[in-house]
Amino acid sequence: MHIISHRKIREFYESPDHKDSQIALQRWYDVAQQAQWHTLSDIREDFPATDYVGGQHYVFNIRGNNYRLVVVIKFTIGRIYICFVGTHAEYDKIDCSTI
Repeated sequence: MHIISHRKIREFYESPDHKDSQIALQRWYDVAQQAQWHTLSDIREDFPATDYVGGQHYVFNIRGNNYRLVVVIKFTIGRIYICFVGTHAEYDKIDCSTI
């Protein structure tokens, strides 16, 4: 899969308050980049706790559910668009199906 944009992930884990997310986010990125996902079932083989929230939006639990990653996945063209990276508390304040 082609991921757009890695910069959002990197900026998040490079911030002083979120350095503990770096290993988990880099692992997610490496796995997703090599993946050949076509369905939610395919994603769950790599990340079992992934949720589909509508509108092609998927939510990944990062680092034991301390962080959330929301992406749009376009299976037909093999693209993943990073929409949101944040803490669980920040995630609770957004509508992840429309961001």
